[in-house]
Amino acid sequence: MAEIYTKDQIIAKAMEIAHMVANTEEVDFFKRAEAQINENQMVREKIASLKSLQKQAVNFQHYGKEKALKLIEDKIAKIEEEIDSLPIVEEFKQSQGDVNDLLQLVSNTIANSVTDEIVESTGGDILRGETGSKVQNSKPGSCS
Repeated sequence: MAEIYTKDQIIAKAMEIAHMVANTEEVDFFKRAEAQINENQMVREKIASLKSLQKQAVNFQHYGKEKALKLIEDKIAKIEEEIDSLPIVEEFKQSQGDVNDLLQLVSNTIANSVTDEIVESTGGDILRGETGSKVQNSKPGSCS
């Protein structure tokens, strides 16, 4: 018979996996890229300008100043493009994507493995993704 685990044991193992993920090359690169952005004076200035313009946009929107809002939104889009085109920011976004991909891979692996184990443990059909009770009830002559 398979061992039965508690939620606490599962959470402890999840924390162990989280620690492992946090100590991968992908996360290390992400941290370094983020630090480079935070240390970059030009990026900091552009982000400060962006925040200021965003506040102005909220005010113009609140007071219904459509023309002024459109001008500010255009300036915001221009600064966002400038920020996004910087190699340091492109690297950061790439590393962010890599970390997200890794997290998604871990999540999908767990979900698929749980499903496969349930199917296997009930004598089901993994290829069809059906548990044993569904397989038994779909055979000709079964009561369903």
